[in-house]
Amino acid sequence: MRKYIGILTSGGDSPGLNAAIRGVGKAALGFYGMQVIGFRDGFRGFMENRTMELNEEMLSGILTQGGTILGTSRDKPHRMPVGGKVVDVTDIIVDNYRQHHLDVLVCLGGGGTQKNALRLAEKGLSVITLPKTIDNDVLLTDASFGFDTALGIATEAIDRLHSTAHSHHRIILVEIMGNKVGWLALGAGVAGGADAILIPEIPYDVGRVADAIRDRSRRGKRFSIVAVAEGAISKQEEAVLHAATEKVRLARGGKARAKAEAELEALEAQRPGHTMRLAERLEELTGLESRLTILGYLQRGGTPSAADRLLATRLGTACADLIDKGQYNVMVAARGDTTRPVALEEVTKKLKVVPRDHPWIGAARRVGTCMGD
Repeated sequence: MRKYIGILTSGGDSPGLNAAIRGVGKAALGFYGMQVIGFRDGFRGFMENRTMELNEEMLSGILTQGGTILGTSRDKPHRMPVGGKVVDVTDIIVDNYRQHHLDVLVCLGGGGTQKNALRLAEKGLSVITLPKTIDNDVLLTDASFGFDTALGIATEAIDRLHSTAHSHHRIILVEIMGNKVGWLALGAGVAGGADAILIPEIPYDVGRVADAIRDRSRRGKRFSIVAVAEGAISKQEEAVLHAATEKVRLARGGKARAKAEAELEALEAQRPGHTMRLAERLEELTGLESRLTILGYLQRGGTPSAADRLLATRLGTACADLIDKGQYNVMVAARGDTTRPVALEEVTKKLKVVPRDHPWIGAARRVGTCMGD
């Protein structure tokens, strides 16, 4: 009996999404004789029943395209803004799933998408997910497609900053995406030869970073490049946030808890712009001019790398294999040169953070890179 597949992309856009859509679709259509339908703009499009037939013509020529032909959004089924209110539209999504006689819904996305897919699985839907994120923070997969492309973009940016840095006696800070983990900043920092790398997993002492920069200056080095993850945090900030978090945990409800939560929210709201404040502080401590480059969404755009196209295609075709076998409610994880289905309950437990003993950190330290600690 022919199987019917629904596909959506959710969360932030990422290089390799179209390659993954193509991998699932071409294997499902041409190899297994299944029928494939796409839902536009993530879970919102699923709720609003906005569809796109994914036939051979639609899947042709998209392998090298960045972004996603389906569009995406960060809307969550259980908390979706509708008509000025935030409502739970899970039942509508379940009805649409059944209306299209789907055997499975394939969700391409990062950590949030994995959690949303699990919630739908708990409502009785059959789902399979593929790990997509430039942050590389999805648990139990060697890599997420999008990461390699973003890593190359961030590394090239550092390379280009070297040439301008050579011309001036300055500190140049590069803010690199990654949300709450440091994979992207660490990888680009090592590959690009940054003099200091600051990541969330290793809270930094700004004085230690300033010392490292001054030491380079004394040795005749005319510049320093600092790769800063967007989630990087100083030891002082970490202590303040930890105390605020504990205050929320220990509050017994009512006004006390509301006040504690408001204080924590205010602290979190101050996080954007931290790299600018770090640049100003390093300038004060070293007496050297500092300049800041924020790469931002540049890292999420453009043509996917060969590695991301290959990974996305491998995961996509493996997804079609699992659908043929009727193995659902899993994420297709990359393991070496193979793939492995992993239960969604396991994937969603926590983020994949950079271990302090990771070889990239060891290599960075041995070539003299300051990690801020």
